[in-house]
Amino acid sequence: MRPSYREPHPVTGGGVAVGAVAAFAWLLLFGLVGRDVPGYAWWTLFAGGIAWAAAAALVRHGDRGVAAGVAIVTAGGWSIAAAVVAVRWAQSGDWPLW
Repeated sequence: MRPSYREPHPVTGGGVAVGAVAAFAWLLLFGLVGRDVPGYAWWTLFAGGIAWAAAAALVRHGDRGVAAGVAIVTAGGWSIAAAVVAVRWAQSGDWPLW
């Protein structure tokens, strides 16, 4: 009989959803701290870095489904912040982050 290997922390839809909701709330709270476009962008970048560090720790030592949800939503949040910065830059002609 061949040995069967089981994954210690299988990825589940519920875990991905929990990670996505947690990351969304995390980015929303930090995004609301910024009072203007540069503040929003920098706070979102900072919060996303912390979220991805947490996701990396979860991949190594915890639930990979939650880590996937966190990583997916964080990437989406960073994309939204980049789009906001790009639109402001296109409208004003001045780089908004400095």
